[in-house]
Parts: sequence; structure tokens; C-alpha cells
Amino acid sequence: MKTLPLLLTLALAGTSAAVAAVDKPEPTRVVVNFFEPEKFTDVKDGSFGTDKGRDATLKELRDYIVERAEKALPAGQKLSVTFLDVDLAGDYEPWRGPRMDDVRIVKDIYPPRFKLAFRILNEAGDTVKEGERQLTDLAFMSRLTINRQDPLRYEKDMLNDWIRSDVRTKS
Repeated sequence: MKTLPLLLTLALAGTSAAVAAVDKPEPTRVVVNFFEPEKFTDVKDGSFGTDKGRDATLKELRDYIVERAEKALPAGQKLSVTFLDVDLAGDYEPWRGPRMDDVRIVKDIYPPRFKLAFRILNEAGDTVKEGERQLTDLAFMSRLTINRQDPLRYEKDMLNDWIRSDVRTKS
């Protein structure tokens, strides 16, 4: 009788180990960090903003950079990016009334801005390129974007420009 619970326990342990192995993320060549995100200029999801909304926005930006930079990096190189400040395109205008508290108003006077530091390493761990950038796109509303429904389209366009200029090697 004692062998059945033991076998069941071992089977469940084996199953959870297999699930853990499947859920384990692949090692990536791109690492994105956010330094003191609670102090960022504007990563709010409403006039007052929430930690959950901020974290969701930063996760989407992180995932986007990892996806794009992985494709742009030459084989064997690694990229580390640390965001020091984020200011999303648009802003909340509280004087419009309480029904507009969660509506981001996008105008030319509210361009997207990023302050970031980055480092690209080769296979030996030597620095290939590094620097700090203050990215701003004053003409962000004039761009033709493919996904007009994406709330972070302006920021993603600006990040694409940065990846093209600093991360991708000239071919």
C-alpha cells in the first residue's frame, strides 16, 4: 500500500520537473533593465498611474527590444540595455475632467523620450560598443506606422531607429 503513494509522488514530481523544463526560458543575448522605474517621467496608465500598468508597459517594451535586437545583433554578440528614464508619447490632461483620467492625449508637444545606456559585447566578453543615448522623436506624429492600433507604436518606432543605428552592424 505504501508503494502507491510513493509512485504517485514520484510521478507528480517527474511531471512537474518536465513542466519546469518546458517553462524555462531560453537564454537570450539581449538583457533589458529599468533603473528605478518608479522615478521615470511618464510610464503611467492613467492620470494617477498604477504599478501594474507601469510594469505591463515596461514588459512590453522589454519584449519588443529583445525580439528586435536579437535579429539585429551579429552572431556571438550580446547586448545589455539599461533605461534611465522613459517618457511615453502623449500625456494625461486632468483639466479635461474625471471621465478623461485614463485617456492619453497625443499631441506634437508630448513627444516620446528615452534615456538609456547600452553595451554590446563580443563572444570573448570584450566591449564592442557602448554609450548613453537620449532618444527623442519630435516628428513622431508624421511617421507612417504599420500598426496604428498599438498604443506604443511611437516608442517602438523610435526604438527601431536606435537599434538600426547602434545595434545592427553595417553590412
